[in-house]
Amino acid sequence: MSQTVIVKDVYKKYKMHSKPSEKLLDVILPGGYGEDFYALQDISFTAKRGDVIGLVGVNGSGKSTLSNIIAGVIPPTMGTIETIGQTSLIAISSGLNNQLTGRENIELKCLMLGFSKKEIKEMEPEIIDFADIGKFIDQPVKKYSSGMKSRLGFAISVTVNPDILVIDEALSVGDQAFAQKSKNKMFEFKEKGKTIFFVSHSMGQIKEFCEKAIWLEYGEIKQYGPVSEVIPEYEKFLKKYKSMTAAEQKKFREEVISKQSKMIAK
Repeated sequence: MSQTVIVKDVYKKYKMHSKPSEKLLDVILPGGYGEDFYALQDISFTAKRGDVIGLVGVNGSGKSTLSNIIAGVIPPTMGTIETIGQTSLIAISSGLNNQLTGRENIELKCLMLGFSKKEIKEMEPEIIDFADIGKFIDQPVKKYSSGMKSRLGFAISVTVNPDILVIDEALSVGDQAFAQKSKNKMFEFKEKGKTIFFVSHSMGQIKEFCEKAIWLEYGEIKQYGPVSEVIPEYEKFLKKYKSMTAAEQKKFREEVISKQSKMIAK
């Protein structure tokens, strides 16, 4: 199987600001301003055609940051990422303009992906049918519920038929019927040998859908391998974490945040 995603020594640094004026200083000053925060540190892995990889980790571990870097939404601060083929991100309201209608968003997003107006016109009925949001398709997206936004974003992303699909919690909203329709589409993509990254807090979905898993723990890869090996270890960690008192959880978070404020040389 050929490699489709190659991530090497990726770091993502943000500046932490306590007030709005510090954001301005961050732009003006040559070295920036504010405390460094590494959302990702020393991330390296490869994915092959046909890989379905679950991204797991507690909130704040860097799952969405890594998803956005794979999808090309944001660049890494350091390191390289190479993707072979068209990549599409499915996240709640990802890439949607709140001021435009659903129909206008379909055209805008597809134009940005390189499709011609003729091709978009041909795809539009399929996208609208899959999203199944009725008359809201001609209403501004700002009037949509989170479920509606997710449905439209999902419908656009799967209809353009990408080579690499990044799904960030997009199946956690909406009704059961749509979730099943989306899941069926994902299995169809899986059978076609596409590369899929799947972010979810549902271990049931990860076990059902993925063969591999990346466990992120506060910006670093804790473990990468078969789901049958990674998820049991992650579930042990979750059980231990949930059994901590509020004070112990707070201390744990403070320790890892302190660690994320420094770059770890490897």
